[in-house]
Amino acid sequence: MDNEILKYRQRLKERAAQKPIWEKACLTIEEAAEYTGIGRTKLRALVRQKKCPFSMPTGNQILIVREKFDDYIKGRKRI
Repeated sequence: MDNEILKYRQRLKERAAQKPIWEKACLTIEEAAEYTGIGRTKLRALVRQKKCPFSMPTGNQILIVREKFDDYIKGRKRI
């Protein structure tokens, strides 16, 4: 039974890795950096701000909600 669960998890990870970044609803810091060209250090500083409108903490990892992040970028002249 455990082996089946591990195989299923692996298939889910592989499927998620094949999905283009612009189709993903949530991005990691690394994916967001690749998607926007903004550096990882700057992205980490942005998501650490209080009331960040596009970050979503999930345990140890912080995800960026792509649509909200796109809106945030469009509303700024400079980041």
